Amino acid sequence: MLPPESALTRDLAAWLPRQRWFGGKDGPIDGLSIGTATELRTGDPGLHHLILDVRQNGTTDRYQVLLGVRRDLPDRLRHAEIGGPPGMDGPRLYDAAHDPDLTRILLDALAAEASAGPLRFRHVAGAGIRTDLASLPITAEQSNTSLLFGDTYICKLFRRLSDGVNLDLEVNLALTRGGCTHVPAVLGWIELEPEGRARAGGDGEPVTLGLLSDYLHTGADGWSLAIASVRDWFAHTPPAGDGEWAELDASVAGGDFAAEAERLGAATAEVHQALAGAFGVQTLPAGEVHAMAARMNAELTGTCRAVPGLAPHAKALTAVFLDLAAQAEPLPVQRVHGDYHLGQVLRTESGWTLLDFEGEPARTQNERRALAHPLRDVAGMLRSFEYAARFLIAKSGTVPPEPGGRLETRAHAWAARNRAAFCRGYAAAGGADPAAHAVLLRAFEFEKAVYEVRYEAQNRPAWLPVPLTSLAHLAT
Repeated sequence: MLPPESALTRDLAAWLPRQRWFGGKDGPIDGLSIGTATELRTGDPGLHHLILDVRQNGTTDRYQVLLGVRRDLPDRLRHAEIGGPPGMDGPRLYDAAHDPDLTRILLDALAAEASAGPLRFRHVAGAGIRTDLASLPITAEQSNTSLLFGDTYICKLFRRLSDGVNLDLEVNLALTRGGCTHVPAVLGWIELEPEGRARAGGDGEPVTLGLLSDYLHTGADGWSLAIASVRDWFAHTPPAGDGEWAELDASVAGGDFAAEAERLGAATAEVHQALAGAFGVQTLPAGEVHAMAARMNAELTGTCRAVPGLAPHAKALTAVFLDLAAQAEPLPVQRVHGDYHLGQVLRTESGWTLLDFEGEPARTQNERRALAHPLRDVAGMLRSFEYAARFLIAKSGTVPPEPGGRLETRAHAWAARNRAAFCRGYAAAGGADPAAHAVLLRAFEFEKAVYEVRYEAQNRPAWLPVPLTSLAHLAT
């Protein structure tokens, strides 16, 4: 049995700001109410599904919470406690995403395509979902909570909710149904039906609450693999007599990443083709391309004012944006990944897999769904290679300092080799040839770099040299 709503909302308002996935840490909670409350299991332990309306600074955001209720909270769940009555009497409340005794209920419901109040549990036709697996939450995630069910499934619970079908479900489901092998197969999802959405203060559209997919337990993320390669390259000692050639040729070090970068480029092109087939291709008129270039330049101007360290590169960046405007012609646009980098890909025994098609977290759902030229994703990955190349330099103390910029020289060589390999693989697999669209690609990449400069200046000042140093090489 739940405590009175006033006590429950008080406990939730105190607990929410301490959660990594809560997006409102920069301000106080002005009000919190319960939009929907659905009991999924009675007894001890009990399970309640809550949608919370959280008001901050004149806006309302909605969050999903699995609320567990136990008379006695075991030590293994103390870290997930939300609250409860003072003293020893009364039930204890906690985040049930950490309780495998209760999360198994989600598998049961998905396998049975059950309904509970406004909640609907769906599965893909023919998906045989096992219900005997215990869950383990991945605690490193920021905006969502993912549960691993054995080494078989991963269930992503969307904490901060968006209206309508979540992009990650929409895109992955379409690609799964189209037979794309470069995404984890979707098995099922959880949604809030329109009537429940309306009661929660929404506009009557269904909202995606969770996504169940195959778990690629043999996968290694691209960022970790790239960093291991950079570490090997930094540690490499050129053979005596090889001189400058060995210093600049990243292929001579152990753990060379270029072959994987080329395979990743090919997988990216294949996914782009699958996205075009699933969602179609449209044409962006030349006038809108011209306006896009103007927006890029305006963002550069504003960022130079906010971050003076970018100013020395402004002339070169502006020239690329002006070239794009001068050469503006209609562009094919389609659905793309939207937030593409090495942390969004996994290397498995069968090849590269792309993850997390939600788009950039700071953008609205409509902005994330907007069509774009596929080279925007290519530009995002090229920027990620620049970051990987310089991560160990930026991370103080990880790599011993060397005089004369030797590490930066090596970082540039590693990035250049892997950028070229990725583009080569992308073009060979049927993607738009980056070499044939140099102005467009550079504009997308410089737009991303300007965003990075502003982000690092505001959030991670110690990392600001990473985008600035890469621009010193690229904007020449």
